[in-house]
Amino acid sequence: MYRLSRHVASRGRVAIATRLIRGEGLSPFPSPCPAAQVYSHGFHSNRHVAGALQTGDGKPSDSEIQKMGGASANTPVHVPYETYKDLSTVLDRNMNTLFMTELMRGMSLTLKYFFEKKVTINYPFEKGPLSPRFRGEHALRRYPTGEERCIACKLCEAVCPAQAITIEAEEREDGSRRTTRYDIDMTKCIYCGFCQEACPVDAIVEGPNFEFATETHEELLYDKEKLLENGDRWETEIAGNLRAERLYR
Repeated sequence: MYRLSRHVASRGRVAIATRLIRGEGLSPFPSPCPAAQVYSHGFHSNRHVAGALQTGDGKPSDSEIQKMGGASANTPVHVPYETYKDLSTVLDRNMNTLFMTELMRGMSLTLKYFFEKKVTINYPFEKGPLSPRFRGEHALRRYPTGEERCIACKLCEAVCPAQAITIEAEEREDGSRRTTRYDIDMTKCIYCGFCQEACPVDAIVEGPNFEFATETHEELLYDKEKLLENGDRWETEIAGNLRAERLYR
């Protein structure tokens, strides 16, 4: 209701300014005012009135009056709505609406790609190929004899930028060193591959598995047993990837 009253008041001010500029009296007012029988398309101020009076004979044309403001600089003035009187334009717009040409054009594009070869796969039942350099879930490898490859040099722990690896080791009777603890916090790991590159015996690797999401944080704290289990599970794929990359490492 408040917006309607403001609109009505604005129309009255426009009518008064128009008639004063033309030198006409204030009564009787035409009803409705031609300058107000338009759609709102922009706002102008009464500064346009002074500019119009400074040109010509001081009596602006109807098109100039429609661009003039009211009594104050903040009074909105309605600019006429653009009408289409060209027959070809009217027919073109009506034909597009009647025959829904835009809809038919979109459906034709849909049907075009409907019968073409698919560019997607039905995941998780279908999976795309992975690069031999793919860095996924970590694993600890064994020798074919079953002995652990890790020699507890701790290079992987030292090079890890996220400090996600924790290693504890002890010396055996034969003088070799083996790990008693090998933990990886997978929530800290950034999968940079530095641990794999630093390992002199290819003990710690990042395998091809990328589906190891869990519901709890504790399940992502891998211990030595979990890492050795991953190594036994993915040994065939890991060994093939390392052979493919041997010339570049």
